[in-house]
Amino acid sequence: MPRQLTAKQKAVLDFIIKYDREDRGWPTYEDFSQEFGYKSSNSITQNLKALVKKGHLIHADGGYQLKPNEPTVPAGIPVLGEISAGMLQEAVEANLGQITLETIFPNLDRIFAVRVRGESMVGAEIHDGDYVLLTDDDIPDGGIGAILYNGETSLKRVFMDHRGLRLEPANPEYNEISVSPDIFEEVKILGRYIGHVNKSGILKSPGMYQISTRSYSPFGQGTET
Repeated sequence: MPRQLTAKQKAVLDFIIKYDREDRGWPTYEDFSQEFGYKSSNSITQNLKALVKKGHLIHADGGYQLKPNEPTVPAGIPVLGEISAGMLQEAVEANLGQITLETIFPNLDRIFAVRVRGESMVGAEIHDGDYVLLTDDDIPDGGIGAILYNGETSLKRVFMDHRGLRLEPANPEYNEISVSPDIFEEVKILGRYIGHVNKSGILKSPGMYQISTRSYSPFGQGTET
C-alpha cells in the first residue's frame, strides 16, 4: 500500500499525473524546475526517489513512470500546518496528514448519495442535479429526508404527529403530502439528509450531528426519550 506523502511529494506527483492526463509524456527536469523553482536537479531526483519508495512511481526504461493504476484523484486535502485563531503567532508549517471524507463525515459507511430531480426543495438550497447525502437513520420531526410512499420516492421536510405524517416541500409551487395514521406504516424512511454536493462543493446540514431526543408515534403525541 502506498505510504503517505509530504506536501511537496504530493505536489510533484500531482504535477506528473497532470502531464500524463494531458498526454504530454514525462516532465523534463526543466519542467520540474519551472514549476517548483528547483535550482538543482538533485532536489527533483530526491522527490522522484521518494515517490518510488512510497509506491507511487516505478523505474522503467532508465527513468521513471507512474505505477499502473495510480489513482488520479487525491485521497484527501493536505493539512500543511497550524494557524492561530487568537493573537498573532508565528506560522507552524508541518505535514499533519490529510482531511478525508472520513474526517468530514464520521460513520462514512452509513452514508449514501442520491441525485435530485426537481425543484421542490430549493428553499433549502437543494436544486435539481445536486447530490443529496443521506445517512441510514431516523428523520427527526421537521428534518429533511428521503421517503418511499405508495411506490414513489421523494425528498421532503418530514413532520409527524397524532394526525399522521406531513411531507412538506421547500418551494411554494409544490403541494405538501399528507399521510393519515392508518396508512402510516406504508411509508418507509430511506435516509436522513445530512448535506448535499454540487458545483460549489459540499454543503453540510447545520444539524447533521444533532440527535433527536423525541420519539414519535403515528397514533399519538411525540414523547421525550
